[in-house]
Amino acid sequence: MKVSFSLIFTYLLSFNLFSQNIDINVLKNIHTNRNQNLDHTFETFSKATYPISAAVPIGLLGIGLIKKDKNLQRQGLTAGASLVVSLGATYVLKKIVDRPRPADTYSFINPYITETDPSFPSGHTTAAFSAATSLSLAARKWYVVVPAYVWAGTVAYSRLHLGVHYPSDVLAGALIGAGTAWASYKVNNWLQKKRSH
Repeated sequence: MKVSFSLIFTYLLSFNLFSQNIDINVLKNIHTNRNQNLDHTFETFSKATYPISAAVPIGLLGIGLIKKDKNLQRQGLTAGASLVVSLGATYVLKKIVDRPRPADTYSFINPYITETDPSFPSGHTTAAFSAATSLSLAARKWYVVVPAYVWAGTVAYSRLHLGVHYPSDVLAGALIGAGTAWASYKVNNWLQKKRSH
């Protein structure tokens, strides 16, 4: 029994170290080889993330009210709930995991901007993917879906380019944001079906 526990522990420790090495190696490659002429552009993407993410549910709700479209109003409220829940989950995870920012651990990472809260997961990426997924589920048109996810992906990349997040931070943020938006959409549909019976 002792042997099996020690083998499992050794495996988990080696896997954790391996994944950490991949994480920092990918970040180092992106950040140190970046086109520095684009630093300000990616900073602008990052700064605009929260206002744009908030504009999605507000816009859906507003258009729904103008058009007297109850379904669109519900989608706006659902998108807003998704954004709040996903950012709440991200905040809690940041406090629990308490992962230092890359520059706090690795001297070769020189971030273009300063972030002081914990690194994991990426709140900007969470917000962007929550908004992109909510908008995509509401519109379901390729000319909405593609730009929405290109924007969200650019926000995610910007966090690596600027040197403030690890790839795993960004991946977790994308999964939380998109997953919460999808789950909120499904719950909303279920509630509407239940009310109609």
